[in-house]
Parts: sequence; structure tokens; C-alpha cells
Amino acid sequence: MVQMAIKLQNVRKLRRNKTLGPLNLNLPAGYITALVGQNGSGKSTLLQMLLQLNYPDEGNIVWYESKYVNELPIELRQSIAYVPEISQKEEDQWTAEHAAAFRSHWYPDWDKRYFEELLEKFEMPRNIQLRKVSKGERRKFEIAAALAGRPRLLILDEPSSGLDPFSWKIMLEALRHYMDETNATIIMSSHNVEEVRRLADYIVLIHQGQLMGMADKDSLFGSWSEVWVHAAVEEELAELAAELPGAIQFAMETPGVASFKVQQFHSLEKRIQDLGVKVIKSRSLELDEILGLWTQGHRPVLIDQKRGD
Repeated sequence: MVQMAIKLQNVRKLRRNKTLGPLNLNLPAGYITALVGQNGSGKSTLLQMLLQLNYPDEGNIVWYESKYVNELPIELRQSIAYVPEISQKEEDQWTAEHAAAFRSHWYPDWDKRYFEELLEKFEMPRNIQLRKVSKGERRKFEIAAALAGRPRLLILDEPSSGLDPFSWKIMLEALRHYMDETNATIIMSSHNVEEVRRLADYIVLIHQGQLMGMADKDSLFGSWSEVWVHAAVEEELAELAAELPGAIQFAMETPGVASFKVQQFHSLEKRIQDLGVKVIKSRSLELDEILGLWTQGHRPVLIDQKRGD
């Protein structure tokens, strides 16, 4: 049975303009879960609640099968690393080396060699105060320092923010390598769909403070298709729509050609042909398009949160 790194049980957070939740989620240990959603949906607030930087107004959060009424025990805190979207001002006056030396006192498994290796890969400038480096260079330090602590749980808020394409690829490789050699858990929020596509095992969608569900990322690929068919007139297209209740966005593209979107097209193709409709072509929707439909309420196959599998 898969252990859960985090469980959220009826968690709600009251905010000025909207309420986040209720959230019922089981986030499995040893995997990468990506939180996606529009700005202001509540992703960062959720991450802060996992760190007790913010507290839910209702509900409970469970860490590795344990519920803590007060603060997290120091042993658990020392096994968690966090990369916030906005850099910590407390480290502004320090160089990367000084900031790392300070952090090393907190993490008992601090790996200095690994930290230096990552800085070299990132081509991070040395002996410069962190407030004087670029946003991308600051991000390089933060990713390297987070991984050097050898965390059991790594929480990343927009990890690629400010990174150039070269450094972004190094970050992806570093995160993949760390996951391969440890049984760590990564929970990340990201607006970068390509980053989610390459890294995530699971995707959690939050929209306007509401949990839209959790899905296995790989199950999303090929789940939705756009299909083009021959249709002489609007009435013919309407007849097809009536036969395919799960299909959406029917439209006449050009004279004689119509399109629509549908889930699991492969299981419907023969039915469409049996109706005497000629399929011209089809394509699988990209991840960003699938997420867009999900936001509109067209849900993919979701993970049963009660079972957590």
C-alpha cells in the first residue's frame, strides 16, 4: 500500500475575497505532485499550510500518517525543504556560501559536496551577495540549497521562475536525479505546463479556491481528441452531436467539414463510422488544452481520493 506523505481532510482557509477548500487530498510519498491553476486559485496558500506558515481555519492536515495539533516536531521540519516563489530577504546580505553554511546547521544530512556540484552545474557566481545576483541566479542557489539538505519532502513554489532555458533543463535533471536516488516526495506549484509534463506523476487542479480533482498525469495524455468529420450541413452535425452525448464544442469549420472534441476517441471511432460519418482526421489534445477543459468542468478520470490510489 502506498504511504501518504500528506493528507488534507476537509481543509478550508478563509481569505479576503474567496475561500480555499474544502480540500480532501491524499498526496502519495515517493512521487511528484504538481498543483496547477490560475493566479489566485490558492496554490501558494496550500503550500504554506503544509509548512505551517499558514494555518487552516477548518479541517486537518496529516504528515506521514501523523497529525500534529501544535507545531511540527523538529525532526520532521528538518526533513522538509521549501523553495518559495519570492526569495527570503533574510539571506540578502549573504553570499551563496554563507547562506549555505547557515542552512547546513539546520539540516543534519546536509551534503556540501552535492551543493557545490549543483552550483557548478548552474554556473552560479560566487562571493557575491545574494541581493546583487539576478532573479534566475538566486533561484539556482535556492534549488541547490534545497536539494543539498537531502529532504524527505521538497516543496517548490514556481521552481523555474526566473530561470533561463539552459538552467531550467539542469533543474529538471537535478530533480529527476534526486527522485531516482531517494524516496523523496515533491509537491510543487507551477504555471509552466512543459515543466508539469516532464516532472509530475500526479496533477491536482485548483480553480477559484475549489479542488477540481487529482489525476494521474500519464492518464491525461490521449484522453481528449479533436476530431474532424465530413458534415454537409448544420443539421447533420446536430444529429451526430445527439449520438455522442459526451462530445463537446461541435462546430462547422469549412463547408462540408466539422469538428468536435471528445474523450476516449479510440473507443468511439467505430460507432462514428457505423453512423455513416466519415472521419477526416484527429489529434490528441495537448496537456494545456486538457487542463483548460478540466477547468471548465470537463473532468478527466480522477483518482479516488478515498482510496488514494
